[in-house]
Amino acid sequence: MECQICVIFVNMSGTYPRRIEHGGRLRWHRRHSRENILDFSASINPFPPHVPFSPPEEAIASYPDDGYETLKEAIGQVFHRDPAEITVGNGSVEVIRAFCVAAIRPGESGAIRPPTFGEYEMAVRLCGGRVTGDAAGAAVRFLCNPNNPDGALTAREAVLAILDTLEPGQRLFIDEAFIELADPTASVSDVRDPALFVSRSITKSFAVPGIRFGFGFGDPDLVAEIEARRLPWTVNAYAESFALAALDRYADLGESRRLIEIERAWLAGRLRDLGLSPLPSTANYILVPLPCPADGLTERLLLSYGILVRDCTSFGLPGMIRVAVRRRDENMRLVEALAACLP
Repeated sequence: MECQICVIFVNMSGTYPRRIEHGGRLRWHRRHSRENILDFSASINPFPPHVPFSPPEEAIASYPDDGYETLKEAIGQVFHRDPAEITVGNGSVEVIRAFCVAAIRPGESGAIRPPTFGEYEMAVRLCGGRVTGDAAGAAVRFLCNPNNPDGALTAREAVLAILDTLEPGQRLFIDEAFIELADPTASVSDVRDPALFVSRSITKSFAVPGIRFGFGFGDPDLVAEIEARRLPWTVNAYAESFALAALDRYADLGESRRLIEIERAWLAGRLRDLGLSPLPSTANYILVPLPCPADGLTERLLLSYGILVRDCTSFGLPGMIRVAVRRRDENMRLVEALAACLP
């Protein structure tokens, strides 16, 4: 079973998976093709809260606090969690990998239901685990909520039902990277259970992909092991400073959700007008089945119109693209380009 198609390579030292393909390669495309590119491949909040950010001079003149006590206290105040239940990382991907190293032993399996974020499979394989679609006997069950790439949201009650049915010793990993832009009432970040771990991120919500910061909530014993395995000073002082400022603006994300909902409905309607059938989404992105292979269409959109969308072939969906929900004028450009490029 493959999620975001994790290709295995073999060399003298054994097997290893190839790096996962991600959206948001705007800098690469600007360098290798053209400067004026509109990026719909990265699902970033188009209406982020304003975050006053003036990093202190000591941010580059001294080491960060590797325990991140102030940062964890601030996260705990927003999410009503004890600092001992909080781990941090250089983006949510590092949190995912550190969790897997702590929770999955070589030969154990992680249960992943595709299509979904490919880093779960990558993390499982890198720690010597196996990937399966069968939850029975798996050390960890993974759930992306809302799911990437389709934006499907699992209700809080359904997540708690999964938690109630876990086998003895089994853990449930919930990735809530987009939940603040979808429906935070579905979150289980407030639930304390030794078998539950919840991963979060500020990248998408605050539109700061260049500042890598993720965090997670779990049982103190598990968090202590994750923290021990985490590289020292993995969250740089600039990212820490921004995260502290962003936490003071968390309530402002409600306005972001309201505006995204309006634009998502408008964009989905225009896509249907083109004869497409976009999948229902609760997030700031839409998965769109195509009447043609995705690779050819994405190439035409980029070369002819300077629009970058996510080819979902790497998710195992070669006939689909994922498009971010952006501001109205930008969404109009996407619709016009699609109208010209679709067969």
